[in-house]
Amino acid sequence: MNFIRDHTMYATIFGFFAFVWFGWAQENPRPEWRWWLAILSVVALGIAIWGGILSVYHWHDASALSEGKNFVWYLIFFYAELLFAVIGIILLVYLKQMSWTVVWVSAVVAIHFIALAFVFQDSGLFILAAAMLLVTLLAHPIATYFQVANSAITGIGNGSLLIIFAVRGLILFFQAG
Repeated sequence: MNFIRDHTMYATIFGFFAFVWFGWAQENPRPEWRWWLAILSVVALGIAIWGGILSVYHWHDASALSEGKNFVWYLIFFYAELLFAVIGIILLVYLKQMSWTVVWVSAVVAIHFIALAFVFQDSGLFILAAAMLLVTLLAHPIATYFQVANSAITGIGNGSLLIIFAVRGLILFFQAG
């Protein structure tokens, strides 16, 4: 992938969603983790804003979404992700298993990165998907060990991964420029 606009959008979107995951981690972490979560949230939001500013300046640059049917596939995967997430959440609410919502959402988000790797022609997204799936699988045992909510571990794990990939977007942008 060598699409400058997509690199800036990685920083924006991954930075923003790292902020969201760190926020979700605040549900019930250990008290001594809260300051670190707050700091990481601010860093993630800062990266998202920086990426957003760069995105505005490079909005008309090349994007993988401009090639062939990539934008259509992107929309299909995006709406499928939302649909699967909502169906799973409704089922978990019905079963009174709300503590698993974060794990379900994590799995759905991880899997959608497999599809997006093809859309954005970026094999690095396979690594992100695999790492997020690993976070998803390990979240409950680690949360049990630390006696925290599943969301604390899932949020910290996914937030950290997304910050790394947001920074990767900035690095790719500066390497391309």
